[in-house]
Amino acid sequence: MSVPVRQPIAATLARVGLSARIVALTLAIAVTGTTQGHAAADGRYAAIVIDANTGETLFSANSVSRRYPASLTKMMTLYITFEAMAAGRITPQTRIPFSAQAAAMPPTKIGVPAGKSITVEQAILALVTKSANDAAAALGEYFAGSEPAFARMMTAKARKLGMSGTVFRNASGLPDPGQFTTARDMATLGLALKAHYPQYFPYFSTRVFSYGRQRMPNHNKLLGRVKGVDGIKTGYTRASGFNLVSSVQSGNRRIVAVVMGGASGASRDNKMVELINAYLPQAKPGKGAPLIAAAQEEAPLKAFAKKLLPHNNAPTPDARPDLEDQDEEVAAFVARADLAKPAAKAAKAAVVPVPKRPVVEIEGEGDIDTTTTASLATAGWVVQVASSPSKAEAAAMLEATRQKAPSILASASPFTVPFDKGGVTYHRARFGGFASKAAAQKACAQLQKKRIDCYAVQN
Repeated sequence: MSVPVRQPIAATLARVGLSARIVALTLAIAVTGTTQGHAAADGRYAAIVIDANTGETLFSANSVSRRYPASLTKMMTLYITFEAMAAGRITPQTRIPFSAQAAAMPPTKIGVPAGKSITVEQAILALVTKSANDAAAALGEYFAGSEPAFARMMTAKARKLGMSGTVFRNASGLPDPGQFTTARDMATLGLALKAHYPQYFPYFSTRVFSYGRQRMPNHNKLLGRVKGVDGIKTGYTRASGFNLVSSVQSGNRRIVAVVMGGASGASRDNKMVELINAYLPQAKPGKGAPLIAAAQEEAPLKAFAKKLLPHNNAPTPDARPDLEDQDEEVAAFVARADLAKPAAKAAKAAVVPVPKRPVVEIEGEGDIDTTTTASLATAGWVVQVASSPSKAEAAAMLEATRQKAPSILASASPFTVPFDKGGVTYHRARFGGFASKAAAQKACAQLQKKRIDCYAVQN
């Protein structure tokens, strides 16, 4: 994809005597010079800027190429949550129980023990600020009975919104090779969140959320830093790089911008600020999202976009789907009389060990996968602390170990390694990132002094 170049530029070049071929070549150089320079810095880079009043694409770079969403996934988890609230199926005070599976999710998390619960509003704020994976999983289980079922619901909803390049596999955005999206689809979802549920969109501008003794600042550092930014969501995994979707309004101009694959949180934020400064002034004044407003006619947004932009330039979502017009799976969710039963039943299952204290963020913004199976940090000598037939339990053991010895493992990277034994798949719980065999053995010796079983091994 390339930056759209308006016709007047080509016409001006033609008027001064340049041939059509030279005009085309000149425009191609101008376009690729703008977009490919960013992509060359990191092959994961993708970005898009949409005028929210007209649906016009103001900027695009690799915007329909597949990318990993990371915690941008939680935008859809929140969309479905807002939908349930708007339909009256839940309220902000509805309790969301945590099963053993949800409680054992790897960080970032808020650390609710299995069998306990939080309110819907607390779960929303935990996702918006802390990007809590455990809260996301709990919401998914509450709505659909299991996280895989919820992921199918999420994908069905994505199709209803016109997000044709997205497949969800979980509620949090933790790595799954089958979970992917595009910058254009994330812009579509960002537009839909504000247009379909404006009454709940202010949650995204929450600067700090307090839960118990935890004080959780929003990972979106542009809030309060860049005038007009009122959301939406950050995301990071090792595979995705640093992602950000931003909603920005200045007067009666409004844009939604997406940056994916940043090399760092700071560089991603700086790129977003650059896009905002460059393209917000180009957005057309308007009364606010006419392309996305709910309407009675069939597919009003696509029809309007087709009429206005014959080249399909707008990633506008369909109007908010009516409850009567849902896929069968989604209809079952919104019509369920008692949504809490599946998760409540799961919460009574055997409790997986989980930390009782607030978890320690490992790196970046916290929207990360701590159970990666392949990275530079896991090469060489590592320290193994446990193994389990449950990947979630292995991840919980890693977090519990880190809680007991934060200073020893401050720079270590937790991960799991699957292996088969007697036809059963087990998961080794290991810490990597040690510079040498001696360093791994020293760390293990220190852990053993704290009565933590371990041994050093070459991964």
